[in-house]
Amino acid sequence: MRVHLNQAIAMLKAGEVVAIPTETVYGLAADATNELALRQIYAVKQRPADNPLIVHIGDMAQVVDWAAEFSPLAQKLALAFWPGPFTLVLPAKDTVSAVVRANEPTVALRVPSHALTLQLLNESGLALAAPSANKYTQLSPTTAAHVTAGLGDEIAVLDGGACQVGIESTIVSVAGDNWQLLRHGMITEAQISAIAGKSTIVGAANLPKAPGQHLLHYSPKTPVKLFDSLAKLTAYQQNSTHICADLTCAALIIDDNASQPLSANFHCIHLPRNAAYVAEHLYESLHRLDALNVAQLLVLMPPNTPEWLAILDRLKRAAHGI
Repeated sequence: MRVHLNQAIAMLKAGEVVAIPTETVYGLAADATNELALRQIYAVKQRPADNPLIVHIGDMAQVVDWAAEFSPLAQKLALAFWPGPFTLVLPAKDTVSAVVRANEPTVALRVPSHALTLQLLNESGLALAAPSANKYTQLSPTTAAHVTAGLGDEIAVLDGGACQVGIESTIVSVAGDNWQLLRHGMITEAQISAIAGKSTIVGAANLPKAPGQHLLHYSPKTPVKLFDSLAKLTAYQQNSTHICADLTCAALIIDDNASQPLSANFHCIHLPRNAAYVAEHLYESLHRLDALNVAQLLVLMPPNTPEWLAILDRLKRAAHGI
C-alpha cells in the first residue's frame, strides 16, 4: 500500500516497517533503535540474523551517535561521498543494537542522496535501518511496484519514483588509517583510493560482515546464464532448442552494437555499454524479463574493466550455481 510522508513518519515512530526510496534501491526501513522493529525487517525479508543492516542517517554529524571511532580517513571519505551511494563500516558504540549490527563490533552507516528520504530522516529525527525491500537473495526493487510485487500489498511503501543509481551502495570498512572495500558499487575503488591517498587493504583477516556478500544474491526467480560474447549466447540459444524454444528463454544484451541475434519470438532487452545507464536500468530490466516466466534468462555481460565491476558482481551473484 502507498503511504505519504507524514504517514510513513508516524508508522516508523510506531515501530512499523515502511519501504522507502533511495538513490540506490528501495529499502525496507525501521527505526534503527527499536529492536522489535528491526526484527520485523529480518522476518519480512526472511533474512538471516547474522547479516548486518545499513543505518541511514540524515547528516554526517550523526555518525558520532553510532560509531565509537570516526577517524580522519573516515571523515575524509564521508565528506567526499555523502550524501550518496557510499556506506562506511566503522567500529560501533556499545549502545548500538546488536540486532542492527548482527552481533558484529562494527556498524554500517550511510547518508542517502534521495531528496524524499532525506526529508523523511530529517523531519522524523530517526535513523533508519533499511536493507533492500525484497526477500533475501532475490532481485532488489528500484520502483515502488517492485516492492509490492515482491513483498505484497500489505507492506507500506513511500513512493519516490524510480531509483536513479539503481544498484546498492559501495561498502567500505575503515579502521584507523586503513580502508577495505567490502562491496563494489558505482563509487569505484579508484575514486576511493584517490580521496584516501592509498589503496584498499587486500586479503585482511577478520573481514567485517557486510550486506551483499552471499554468493547467491540479487537473483531473479528465473535461472540466469551468463555469456562473455554475443556469439556464445547466440550459439547457446540456437543449439539448446529443448530449453530456448520459442519464448522459453529471454535475454539481456549489454552491448552498443547488438542487433537482434535471436529468433523473432525471442524476447530481448538491449542496454548500451554505459556503466551508469546499465546500473540504473539493470534490476528494472531483470524484473521485466523475470515476469515473462520463461525457463532461463541469458545475459551478455559487459567487459571486465573497473567501471563495470559492481555490475559484474551483481550478475555473477544472480547466476551463482547455475
